[in-house]
Amino acid sequence: MVVLGPLALESNLCLAPLAGYTNLPFRLTIRELGGLGLATTDLVNARSLLERNRKALKLVETRPGDQPLAIQLFGADPVEMRDAAQVAVALGAAAIDINMGCPAPKVCRGGGGSAMMADRAGTVRLARGVVEAVRVPVTAKMRLGWDDRHRVAPELARALEEAGVAAVFVHGRTRQQGFSGAVNLEGIGEVVRAVRRMPVFGNGDVTTPEGARRMLTECGCAGVSIGRGAFYNPWIFRQTCRYLATGEPQAEPGFEERVRVMSCHLDRMIEIFGERRGCVMFRKIGPWYARRFGPSSDFKKRIVNLAHRAEFDEILAHYRRWRAPFLDEQGELLPRYRPAPMPPLAAGGFAEAEPVIPVPRGPVARW
Repeated sequence: MVVLGPLALESNLCLAPLAGYTNLPFRLTIRELGGLGLATTDLVNARSLLERNRKALKLVETRPGDQPLAIQLFGADPVEMRDAAQVAVALGAAAIDINMGCPAPKVCRGGGGSAMMADRAGTVRLARGVVEAVRVPVTAKMRLGWDDRHRVAPELARALEEAGVAAVFVHGRTRQQGFSGAVNLEGIGEVVRAVRRMPVFGNGDVTTPEGARRMLTECGCAGVSIGRGAFYNPWIFRQTCRYLATGEPQAEPGFEERVRVMSCHLDRMIEIFGERRGCVMFRKIGPWYARRFGPSSDFKKRIVNLAHRAEFDEILAHYRRWRAPFLDEQGELLPRYRPAPMPPLAAGGFAEAEPVIPVPRGPVARW
């Protein structure tokens, strides 16, 4: 259990914000599978939230089954961030997360995201104002720094702790790196050692329970925040909880379980966004599920044109027929068609066989 001020998390595993993806339908889907301690919304423009912008309100939409939830705000104006945090709490936030890590030029140009790491004094004043304005925990998501010459995360984390911030989430890359190169576990560890008591959560390229354990062990962090890895494997939180408790890995979910969860995810998209928009948004989500289906070109080709719920059933039925020749008599994929296991070292120090994790396109520039 990890404690963030008055908030006690049942698990030290968190769902990291991922622009365009970690919306209410996905969060509910992940929570149903178990093992998740805290989820965070997509990053939300503080000014847009104050103006009650329809898109901003949709980003922070929640419900009782979506708790505990942190609403992540970005912006560089201390008054706007303070007031937006109060609005977020009124809308159901159990915690406020300040985005200090987004590398998107659109965010950094306004002084938000990773640009906040270049103004430590101003950033600490802003954070202190948010802490004093709300009664829920305030956390911060950051990178190691702007570039390798300016790796300021340890000093910034220590100053944020003194300002009352309850925890920091550290992506083990610099802003300059974006999502390239290996996650720097030692850099995350430096942040852990720089603070006194504040929990530090590691983040970056964790796609397996083994990778989560490596990050926890080598960095000494209190928990792990998982983003893109949850799209490869929505079961990763449940699997990791068991692995950390017993040391025993779980078998990957079978095809039918993957289809069940994928279908529930789509149904939630339709419920929350409407049939047409929900289906269009699902066009970029369906292929993530298909990555572990084995041969799936037929499914991927058709799902990108999804417009109605009934079409999904047709696509799935056609795909089942197309997939049949790749199966044995028990309905399992023939050995030569089975997806390769996810690499055991998923956090830093990747094996050469590690597939590149594609960076999804979200609503905020290229995430």
